[in-house]
Amino acid sequence: MSNSKVNGAATQRGALSKHSVAVLGVFGPANNLRALVRLSGGRIKEVKPGSRVGSGKVIAIDATGVMLRQSGQTKRITIPGS
Repeated sequence: MSNSKVNGAATQRGALSKHSVAVLGVFGPANNLRALVRLSGGRIKEVKPGSRVGSGKVIAIDATGVMLRQSGQTKRITIPGS
């Protein structure tokens, strides 16, 4: 990704909701991906499959986001702009 794309994504107004879980980025080898998430209270946490996030559990991570299982439902949280 070019520097201009990174700068644009990093400074995009309103890209992250202040009151919900947001994926900031994904990193690591393809067979062991991790993600940085911002929790609804603003705290940043590194997660992997099996990690607890609030009242949910991370069930998968891919290049564009995280799959979260919460209250019997699965939802996908993507990196803003991806």
